[in-house]
Amino acid sequence: MNLQKLRGRLLLSVLLGAAVFVGLSAYGDFSGVAEGLGDFQWGLLPAILALTCINYLLRFVKWDFYLHQIGVRDLPKRDSFLMFFSGLAMVITPGKVGEWLKSYLLREVHGTPFARSAPILIAERLTDTLALLILAATGLIIFGQAWQFFVVVGVTAAVFLFLARHRPAMQAILRLVERLPVVSRFAHLVEEFYESTHVLVSPRNLLLMTALSVASWAGEVLAFYVTLLALGLDATGLLLLQAAFILPVATVAGAVLLTPGGLGVAEGGLTGLLQVIVDMPKSLAAVATLIIRFATLWFGVLVGMGTLTIMTRRLALQPSREVAPVPGAAADEAWGQESGTPVAGPARPIGGAAARRRGA
Repeated sequence: MNLQKLRGRLLLSVLLGAAVFVGLSAYGDFSGVAEGLGDFQWGLLPAILALTCINYLLRFVKWDFYLHQIGVRDLPKRDSFLMFFSGLAMVITPGKVGEWLKSYLLREVHGTPFARSAPILIAERLTDTLALLILAATGLIIFGQAWQFFVVVGVTAAVFLFLARHRPAMQAILRLVERLPVVSRFAHLVEEFYESTHVLVSPRNLLLMTALSVASWAGEVLAFYVTLLALGLDATGLLLLQAAFILPVATVAGAVLLTPGGLGVAEGGLTGLLQVIVDMPKSLAAVATLIIRFATLWFGVLVGMGTLTIMTRRLALQPSREVAPVPGAAADEAWGQESGTPVAGPARPIGGAAARRRGA
């Protein structure tokens, strides 16, 4: 992980965001967009941002829960909070890969191996995706739009869950990895990565965190709904249902296609679906998209950049530390007995290479 490279990618993503803003404004007609922004009820913007913050705070609870699941229990809440919100600065990197920054910071501050904590990001994305599909499910039935997209995403998630929870399948994959000339040296890291993933997506954890994700993303759906109200639309149950369908579909599409922060894809989805489903003129749809994307994307990036500045200064002041596996085998066993949940780590090898090393 190289912070300088991440900052460079962040700058490129900001420039791409500016291009998307100009392009969307041109599509909606600059004069029409300017008029829509002038008519927007800006007094409702604090409420929109507050609803977005609910999403961030509940997702922080999920991050902290996952840390406990992989055995990181002695990390101060302040550090956990700063790590999570620092990751928001990197959501506009392609496929949100910059959010691996959280694992980097965890390793630097706490010493937790990267391979142990990195699966948290996958578990976060998985539960977020499932929650967004649940929120949009009713709208899918009523509006009948994008059902093929739902099927593809749902099947992909099901395949991932099967592999994550089915040890024989992963044993076969790891045996293949061990035979590859270059990749074989990383087999032990893949094992640790898998063990964390296996724990994080256990049925209990998956159910609890998906439910929490539904609550957190409902905050952004409400923020989108309030945005539409601030543009003069009538407050109806149908409009809320439309918001609960359009925002999740556009968000998941942006994540699946791996554009930085969904840039371009999410904006296009929001603008297009607002015109098709809500029957908004394109200028007004463009204004709604610009405002909700500021509230749900760029506002978080600004918060994350401020938090990352604090974390960077703290890292510069602290002495360098040696990274050691945390926790050890004894701690893993004790934690597993206490929680009743199998712990990620070396206690249950799934590949032949690790077993042979320990047997030696």
